[in-house]
Amino acid sequence: MGDAVRDFTSIDDIFSRPRDENIELLKMWAGTTLAFSIVQTGTSNLLSSMFFVNLIVAAVVAGVAFVLHELAHRVVARSYGAEAHFIANDRWLLLSVAISFLGLFIAAPGAVWHRGLLTMRQSGIIALAGPVTNLVLSVLFLLLLFPVVLLRPPFVDLLVTICYVGFRFNAWIGLFNMIPAGPFDGAKVLAWDWRVFAVTVAVGIGLSFLLSDNLLFTLLQTFVRLL
Repeated sequence: MGDAVRDFTSIDDIFSRPRDENIELLKMWAGTTLAFSIVQTGTSNLLSSMFFVNLIVAAVVAGVAFVLHELAHRVVARSYGAEAHFIANDRWLLLSVAISFLGLFIAAPGAVWHRGLLTMRQSGIIALAGPVTNLVLSVLFLLLLFPVVLLRPPFVDLLVTICYVGFRFNAWIGLFNMIPAGPFDGAKVLAWDWRVFAVTVAVGIGLSFLLSDNLLFTLLQTFVRLL
């Protein structure tokens, strides 16, 4: 716990003694996967096969969503010549697992810390990379849902669940991170360019709310009938 405190209170310590980022990313992936699967299953069903299925879904959807989000920040920051490291927030990961037993999914699994001479535009693009990654993942899961429903491959029910949850979860995470305040990515994006901020938020709203389950079901039915 002492290391976690230093990680998030001393930025000099982060860069002078960087951790193994593969381990840090693995901790984030494992923690968010476990928390999300517990919420999806419910505490009364944790000994059932449902928990195992939800663990698979969460590993593909929730874990990957957060890992790729943070990797996108890191890749873009380093492309601008900045020093960037991902540090898992151990306390929040443990807290998110504990809270999941109450049926709530609250995740603050860590962050990419970076430093360097960056313009406001570069900082905005670094911040934008995370939410955009989730919105792109949302669209990819949505598009994959159509051939899965049509072709009905082995484990079709599991694949449909992964695609649907992946679509909804990534859309929500992408939109949530565009909150224009505090430490959220949206604050830096808005400070850089309000038009980019507005378009990104509009896409997130469209995927999260305008594309309702009823509309999605109608589109799937139409797609199957046409083919």
